Amino acid sequence: QVQLVESGGGLVQAGGSLRLSCAASEWIFSTYAMGWFRQAPGKERECVATMTGGRIYSTYYEDSVKGRFTISRDNAKNTVYLQMNSLKPEDTAIYYCVAGPRTVVRTSPTKWGQGTQVTVSS
Repeated sequence: QVQLVESGGGLVQAGGSLRLSCAASEWIFSTYAMGWFRQAPGKERECVATMTGGRIYSTYYEDSVKGRFTISRDNAKNTVYLQMNSLKPEDTAIYYCVAGPRTVVRTSPTKWGQGTQVTVSS
């Protein structure tokens, strides 16, 4: 059963923007923190951004994306977004939507989406 479904990847020129979306099941969305990982060719997966749920959201961004990427969530749609601006060729990777307890979502997410390819040309 697919519980996280990503969309929005594609090919963009350096300096451009993309918005990734991840639709989650209601249970996952209401239970877990959400986030995004990425894996570039020949590199390990890394956590890009996370956002907790609840009344007060807290966010985390990997240093290389701070100021360029923004994570957000729409509770009515059970969807989390990753707005990516000022994209660089080094942002090229498969991006995965993830979900998990807030204490481990950055390191060991419980749920993974199928991934969506983002390619940034120079």
